[in-house]
Amino acid sequence: MQLVLVSGLSGSGKSVVLKALEDDGYYCVDNLPATLLGDVSAFLADAGHLRVAVSVDARSTALASLPERIAAVRARGVDCRLLFLEASSQTLLRRFSETRRRHPLLGPTRTLAEAIEHERSLLADVAELGERIDTSEVRAQDLRRWVRSLLALSGGAPLLLIESFAFRDGLPLDADWVADVRMLPNPHYVEALRPLTGLDAPVVEFLAREESVQRMITELCTLFERWLPEILRENRSTLTIAIGCTGGRHRSVYIAECLAQAMRGHGQVLVRHRALARAAAADAG
Repeated sequence: MQLVLVSGLSGSGKSVVLKALEDDGYYCVDNLPATLLGDVSAFLADAGHLRVAVSVDARSTALASLPERIAAVRARGVDCRLLFLEASSQTLLRRFSETRRRHPLLGPTRTLAEAIEHERSLLADVAELGERIDTSEVRAQDLRRWVRSLLALSGGAPLLLIESFAFRDGLPLDADWVADVRMLPNPHYVEALRPLTGLDAPVVEFLAREESVQRMITELCTLFERWLPEILRENRSTLTIAIGCTGGRHRSVYIAECLAQAMRGHGQVLVRHRALARAAAADAG
């Protein structure tokens, strides 16, 4: 049985993920109390449902017992994974304002901003139990694709999530390691390369000729190859490496792709480009 737990902040996209899993054939249960996780998963397994997704949020009773409940489910041989969705407070404020939805923790003495921060504190320990996904400025269709890719790589070797981002958009909340490559030569200042990205051949050729860029890639690979075994000894199954430059279009994209290629022998690798996804969303809008 494969059991996917979906948790995270209200407004971060839990319903989008649950719907995507339902469309992929998962039997979905929304807002299940943590205390019922073992009983419900056993019941569904007996009923023949071998792909199940369960949403658990801050309203769940006995949330502090979730690590124990997950351990008990795994002890029965269930492949249990947790996806934790989060977003910046500014993004969540904007989403609630646009949709005019009521935050579940909003109260007569608690503002929307206070409700968001209160929920973030309640779920802080849950965030450390699984794969964290920062959905700030991410389109629903990109989120659905990322989750499908993530689950397709489940099991076996450790999962390395390598993402590029723009420092001007802020640090990704899901990053375990952050590398700043803003000191490297910038294709943005070459007029012919400015509208392109680090995925395009002219930009790749430009950066491949730069000795400092190649030295950065070599040193990053050496760093992660050295410390990945130590990280895994701490029972971590996922490592998110974020590579950032100013605009997130050229240097960080190229280096993320090179790093992913070099690290494929050390685990399963998933690559995503935050600034490019944001630009695509803006163009679509």
